[in-house]
Amino acid sequence: MKLLRRASLRYHARHPAQLALSVLGVALGVAVVVAIDLAIQSSREAFKISAETVAGRATHTVVGGVGGLDDGLIRRLRLEVGVRAAAPVVEGVASSPTLPGMALRILGVDPFSEGPFRPFVVGGAAGLDVSSFITTSGGVVLSAPTAEEAGTALGDTLPLLVDGRMWRLPVVGLLEPSERLDRVGLRDLLLMDVSSAQEVLGRQGRLSRIDLRIPEDLQGGVLEESVRAALPAGARLEPAGTRTAALGGMIAAFDLNLTALSLLALVFGMFLIYNAMTFSVVQRRELLGSLRALGVTRREVVQGILAEAFAIGIMGAFGGVLLGVVLGRGLVRMVTRTINDLYFVVSVEGLSVPVDVLAKGAVLGLGATMLASLAPALEAASAPPRVAQIRSAVEDSARRAVPRAALAGGVLCSVGALLLAVPARSVGLSFAGLLPVMLGMALLTPLGTVGLVGLARPVLARGAGILGTMASRGVVTAMSRTAPAVAALVVAVSVTVGLGVMIQSFRSTLSRWLGGTLQADVYVSLPSVQASRAEGTLDPAVLASLTGHPEVDGWSTYRGVELDLPEGRFRLVALALDPRGEASFDFQSGGGSDAFLSFREEGAVLVSEPFAYRRGLEVGDSVTLPVARGGGRFPVAGIFYDYGSDQGVVMMSRRTFDHAFDDEGVTSLGLFLKAGSDPEAVVRELTARAPPGQTLVVRTNAALREGSLEVFDRTFQVTAVLRFLAFVVAFVGVLSALMALQLERARELGVLRANGLTPGQVWKLVTTQTGLMGVVAGILAAPMGLVLAAVMIYVVNKRSFGWTLRMEVGPSVILEALILATVGATLAGLYPAWRMSRTSPAQALRGE
Repeated sequence: MKLLRRASLRYHARHPAQLALSVLGVALGVAVVVAIDLAIQSSREAFKISAETVAGRATHTVVGGVGGLDDGLIRRLRLEVGVRAAAPVVEGVASSPTLPGMALRILGVDPFSEGPFRPFVVGGAAGLDVSSFITTSGGVVLSAPTAEEAGTALGDTLPLLVDGRMWRLPVVGLLEPSERLDRVGLRDLLLMDVSSAQEVLGRQGRLSRIDLRIPEDLQGGVLEESVRAALPAGARLEPAGTRTAALGGMIAAFDLNLTALSLLALVFGMFLIYNAMTFSVVQRRELLGSLRALGVTRREVVQGILAEAFAIGIMGAFGGVLLGVVLGRGLVRMVTRTINDLYFVVSVEGLSVPVDVLAKGAVLGLGATMLASLAPALEAASAPPRVAQIRSAVEDSARRAVPRAALAGGVLCSVGALLLAVPARSVGLSFAGLLPVMLGMALLTPLGTVGLVGLARPVLARGAGILGTMASRGVVTAMSRTAPAVAALVVAVSVTVGLGVMIQSFRSTLSRWLGGTLQADVYVSLPSVQASRAEGTLDPAVLASLTGHPEVDGWSTYRGVELDLPEGRFRLVALALDPRGEASFDFQSGGGSDAFLSFREEGAVLVSEPFAYRRGLEVGDSVTLPVARGGGRFPVAGIFYDYGSDQGVVMMSRRTFDHAFDDEGVTSLGLFLKAGSDPEAVVRELTARAPPGQTLVVRTNAALREGSLEVFDRTFQVTAVLRFLAFVVAFVGVLSALMALQLERARELGVLRANGLTPGQVWKLVTTQTGLMGVVAGILAAPMGLVLAAVMIYVVNKRSFGWTLRMEVGPSVILEALILATVGATLAGLYPAWRMSRTSPAQALRGE
């Protein structure tokens, strides 16, 4: 065993570049997994801390439906029901030019009611005068670190943009965080008195919620039932944390998809280790055979190879964890921005680095390394000593294994297809089915390589002569070396192509959907912290002014509110449609003139595809909503395609909305212009009609579409980064494999040089062979990438988000696969070609 260890150390000392590439591949795979995990954990932790800070010590919460709660309800709960601990809360979101990029959460509270709930309100402010807090119109309290970041001190004013209106609010107190959790929870929080918050947010007489503390004993149970009985229609009592848990669950599919994509990088790392250890075994096969003849046992050979893999895994895991922390700092901003665009507002102060995430990444990296090294280790010990020293025996065994590998690949693909065909909505099951499909297609690669090289041989013979024939034969006769390299490149390029097709298909589907949905010529809304949806309420006087423009020929109004129900959050929309606006719907089922008649006159609703998918709804079913008056069940008249929210949308006519809810507001406006009008000129004129101190977002149809696609591109930046990182990991693996492959041929090339082959011909032979491997990999990767894209689009995406996408494949896909694979393989062969062309025949043949 000692002799084996010394031989192993000497081998790796003589091949430091190959060892470094192996360690780098593991490190990159671990780094991507750790970085994504850290970004997800950081955003989730920041949201959880912020939610807990705002919720305080409440045990229950009274929430309303559309429009919130009447602020007289808290008085009834205290006096009539007997709830002692009850606190009114008004919540909203704002931004400040002094804190660019940060969404600020306004929390309107009554300081005299806050003692049992949020002690920092009355006990955590430096020099806070409660009377000033109450009596100072618009007075705000914020954390001292945030004030310092904004360049604001006690007594200064803080500029605040709320629903397009700029406020300058006096700073009447500063909160001093006592520990890190307080700092994170208070970073984006602005405290205001309830009445001031209602004024700034435009919610006079309304509350967002009422926090309660109800004992857990029998008396508390009675009190809880009394509270439920006293609530008006549309209001409900929930345990504290219900809404936080629901919002956290919204991004579960998003997090799972990112995690699964990051694990692809680790899969590529496994291919790299497999390649590295396989070539290590092949290069030392004669040496291992000699050691076996000297008495080294098969068990000792396996232990020695696995010990090498363990050392590589330890070094790679350690480096990957460090690199993952660095990558995580950049990815956390992308992940947070995506969550803000699509789901809810969260502010992440920095990267959270929990030890368990680092440990998990290291264990995954080490485990992947050991698993990938097991097959080469067993192969190294399987052959008898005499056979191990015969090179031809290795290749004969590899060629005989090609059909067996293809058969195993077919079985794995079938298993994956069966898992994907299971009629379930589990995203995890989808990825579980995708993995055997990928591995199965990788095992089919050697058979495809043999077939394609056979077809290419006559072409190469005519184009490159005897060197072309030698290059093509070399690929097939050295399957033990070429097959793993080509398979790794095929998987890497196919995943790159698959993700590219998925993103392209999604973008094309979204572009067509926007083209049909955006029917009006000009759209008006208020500035919103969340880029993917309009928020706030337009002033009625502004509406009258805008619709009275002489170039306006008709309009549609839109009122959008978020509803948090036990089964999840969704957006409720009230529409007053111009007849031309009805053409904006593309129905999956239902729709038509009868559906719109029911929608306008009979209280029916239209629901989006994700909403129907998540709840198992069909046309004719009913949706139950917490209404303020009237019945709460609304029949579904149509299910329409929608790509604006994966949580779902319910649309009802303005007439139905006004009958069911106490909310007369309008969130946005779509204007139809007279024929021949100049939309850009109308936009300038409408923008000028904004009241003093308020900003309106007025955009043409084309500008709104462009802005929506920008949000889409920003959302998929994380996927694009993962796609790039995964290919980098795979390229490192292929580089390692092809370099080892060509350098191992030193003696073979030395014989050719001794027989008259020139350095230029050596260069041509090596680059032709690596280029051929790249072309073969590119051809095989294209269909494999299309299969992966189809699975991602029709299975994974549907189960994750409920969207139906149209798969679009342009001719550039095949070209992209060929270019990536050919360039990658050719670049990997440049150094071996240069080195072999400069090596003298005598040196190459030394030892023969």
